[in-house]
Amino acid sequence: MNVWEIFAVKYADRNARTRGDSFIFDDNHDAPHPMDYFIWVLRRGSEVILVDTGYEAGEALRRDRPIRQDPVASLAPLGLTPESITQVIVTHLHYDHAGGLHLFPSATLHMQAAEMAYATGPCMCHDTLRMPFTADHICEVVRRLYSGQVVFHDGDAEIAEGVTVHCIGGHSRGLQAVRVRTAAGWLVLASDAAHYYENVFARKPFPIVVDLQNMLEGFDRLHDLASAPQLIVPGHDPLVTRAFPAAMADHIWRLDHGPRDTALLDLP
Repeated sequence: MNVWEIFAVKYADRNARTRGDSFIFDDNHDAPHPMDYFIWVLRRGSEVILVDTGYEAGEALRRDRPIRQDPVASLAPLGLTPESITQVIVTHLHYDHAGGLHLFPSATLHMQAAEMAYATGPCMCHDTLRMPFTADHICEVVRRLYSGQVVFHDGDAEIAEGVTVHCIGGHSRGLQAVRVRTAAGWLVLASDAAHYYENVFARKPFPIVVDLQNMLEGFDRLHDLASAPQLIVPGHDPLVTRAFPAAMADHIWRLDHGPRDTALLDLP
């Protein structure tokens, strides 16, 4: 059985946050609650799939959310260059997941049709719903579409043998999680279907949400997709960097053998 390696690559963090920024109806809303920002690399032999692209210095300046390093530079320890990336799974089109699409011009993008319809439709007339998106990023997808470099999916789909995507919604209309066959079993990159372990395991919704019912039902779907609870990997939780072993650089962690310390995760 061919299995994939998975690397979580951290490119930014935000430490001036509180639990009220992360959970709806939290009893301790003003307590500090930091957030890490990742992109993910799937690798099997010569095959490489990038999951999300982060955002770069220009977007960091516009939003006053500094990055630790450019997403391209963050991939260098893995021996990856922009030209070597030919497949990108876009979990959704929020700025911190699609802000680096232009950095990988050779890549074909895999995304949910529902996400494109959402990001270009009447919902974007509302400032609150539009806030996590940046028009230039959406225009980059349109340019890629007209050059034949976008593949749309409608729900569950196979990207490669052992790699599937699954539309969850909730946080964004076409948000998709990525299921990957690894040595530890089926691992699920939740992306923003669960920003934190606490979202999915304590069933505490994240405040940026377009459909709360989809978000809550998505927590159950993540459990159904993963071989074990510890193989659900949230999109922004700093606990990932403590529970999983470091790889070849101080900003990269290896996920495909599972966490080395499940006690940190407060699993049910």
